[in-house]
Amino acid sequence: MCLVFVCDEEERVVGRYAAPGNCPYCGGAVQTIDVESSWRFCFLPLSFNMKRRFLCTICGRKLVSNY
Repeated sequence: MCLVFVCDEEERVVGRYAAPGNCPYCGGAVQTIDVESSWRFCFLPLSFNMKRRFLCTICGRKLVSNY
């Protein structure tokens, strides 16, 4: 029997960039955020993931890219 317990998930912002386009809700500028996340098992890193998120700078909503 194999048991895997994830003790911690840590996220770190790698970079922030201006993205083209406007927010469909308020018309504010869109910002691209690159996030590196890592899962830890008893303080040993298991995996690293890079994620790209889009965020409105005015209303703070998370936006989804449809392409």
